[in-house]
Amino acid sequence: MTMEFTPLSISGAMVMDSPVWGDERGFFREWFKLNELRDAGFDFSAAQANLSHSARNVVRGLHYSVAPIGQAKAVTCVLGSLVDVLVDIRDGSPTFGAVEYVELSANAGRTVLIPSGVGHGFCATSDLAGLAYLLTSSYDPTQELEVHPLDPALALNWPLTGEPVLSAKDAAAPTLAQRRASGGLATFRA
Repeated sequence: MTMEFTPLSISGAMVMDSPVWGDERGFFREWFKLNELRDAGFDFSAAQANLSHSARNVVRGLHYSVAPIGQAKAVTCVLGSLVDVLVDIRDGSPTFGAVEYVELSANAGRTVLIPSGVGHGFCATSDLAGLAYLLTSSYDPTQELEVHPLDPALALNWPLTGEPVLSAKDAAAPTLAQRRASGGLATFRA
């Protein structure tokens, strides 16, 4: 195997580190290898791929899916740098409430695997940052939910150098307590 797998404190979440080969032309890295992921005991079948670009201080998230088939994510930075944030908001999870911050940059061989139902967001820490996503199920707007990324009860430590820039949808998102009270959280799957 060329990838190293490091479990995070959130049940089912991990970081995958792979080599980066560079020379005067730039670099090359393999950011996702299904066979190595399966050899490490994880199954991941990509159904959709996404790419987002964000300016410095853009905060995206916290997003998650309640789709019955689930939606895990594999994410990596492809431009600049950012901090990826995971929050375990799955009802019944042994690590409910756990938070992980993972620094990602385009020239590092780091990928984050996010289990189905875990809240995911990130903050761009460079002038322009790009994040590539692989998803195990296709986007379904009726199943995609969000929790306010600045929820005071979560007290997330976003690495901001100025005011956070949020989409209208994220700025209007409910708090975690509001989502939980409405039954809008995903259920933990062992």
